[in-house]
Formats: sequence, C-alpha cells, structure tokens
Amino acid sequence: MIQISESASNKILALKKEDGKSFEAFLRVEVKKGGCSGLSYKMDFDTQTRDGDKAFEAHGQKIVVDPQSLLYLIGMELDYSGGLNGKGFVFNNPNATKNCGCGSSFNV
Repeated sequence: MIQISESASNKILALKKEDGKSFEAFLRVEVKKGGCSGLSYKMDFDTQTRDGDKAFEAHGQKIVVDPQSLLYLIGMELDYSGGLNGKGFVFNNPNATKNCGCGSSFNV
C-alpha cells in the first residue's frame, strides 16, 4: 500500500488545475535507475493505466504505480512540504536504506 498525505493530495490537485489536466488524470509514480543514490523517483500525470498497475487513492487523489516500481515503493507515504523552507514532494519510503540530500534518489 502507498499512503498519500492530505498536503500531497492538495498539491496534486493544485498542479492538475495549474497544468490544465482533467479530473480523470492521476499521478503516476515510477522508480528509475539513476540519481546519486542509484534509484530515482519519477512523477508525471497520466490518464491511461497499464497492465499490472496498482492504484492507491486518498483525499480524492489517485496514484498509480507499475508492478516493478511497486517493489521499491510498498509502504511509502507521499507527503508535501511547501513554504520557504519546504522540500516539495517528500517520499517517506521505508524500503530506502540510503537517500540523497535532495530526497529525489535512494537505494535499497
């Protein structure tokens, strides 16, 4: 399971409105090779699911993850920290054994 905090849900909704995305659009979260720690998070809006995708919903927003990425993300909470000292989207990933300083890459 993947959790979505209320602040992350609010930011996802705001970004969809800002980008002119339809209500049906969802956030696709993927794990790709790369980044300073070996693996990196990739997020983009999508409207089409693929075979094997898993969907998680909270506070009216949906995140979709492919089966390969889910292996690295199970149990994760997507949060959002805004403001002057905010970090943006924060991946609270219990599977990560090492995170980079910016929080956009990790290793297991």
